[in-house]
Amino acid sequence: MKHLYSFLLIILFLSFSCNRPKTTQEVLKKSDSLKISLDGRIVSRLGETLIPKAKKAISDWKEYRKVDKFILRYYNISNMEALQNARELSELVKQMKDSIKIEKLKQPSVIARLNVLNNEALRLADMATIPSISNEEVKNEVEKIVEIYSAVNSKINTIYKAAAIQKSLEVDTEIPIEIREKPIKKYKGYRNKIIPPKKTKQ
Repeated sequence: MKHLYSFLLIILFLSFSCNRPKTTQEVLKKSDSLKISLDGRIVSRLGETLIPKAKKAISDWKEYRKVDKFILRYYNISNMEALQNARELSELVKQMKDSIKIEKLKQPSVIARLNVLNNEALRLADMATIPSISNEEVKNEVEKIVEIYSAVNSKINTIYKAAAIQKSLEVDTEIPIEIREKPIKKYKGYRNKIIPPKKTKQ
């Protein structure tokens, strides 16, 4: 009988020992997932910034400078912070959109990008009022805003690069030189169609 009890105790001990690491592992897994949920941040790659010539040309555009400074925090931000700052971001973007005074930038391509940026900033601000909004939705919207802002800078750079080339070549023409822009992820780039020259009659 003593041998039977001893045998049962050994089995129970071995069973407890085998199950213990699994339980510990599950607890650690739950703790890790909680830590990710609380400490997880939306980290975006730094987009295109203004070239020195463009930066100097628009140095008096204070509304742009405010957005440029404010949006830096969105390159590394938590979901909660992104939503808390969304209203202020949308207001700054709207002020920038409505304050273009530089003639070179009063182009449909620039205005279109600013309108898209304004719409996405408003969308993020609306998300802050939705209790059921998911972290993934906030993350996607933040990434989209950062990317569109990069597209705005890219277009501004393109305009001033073209102006610099035109000036250096001393081209006397009313049609500005166009530089092909670098395509941006998730957005379709412009495709230049090659038109064959017309055949002249001989």
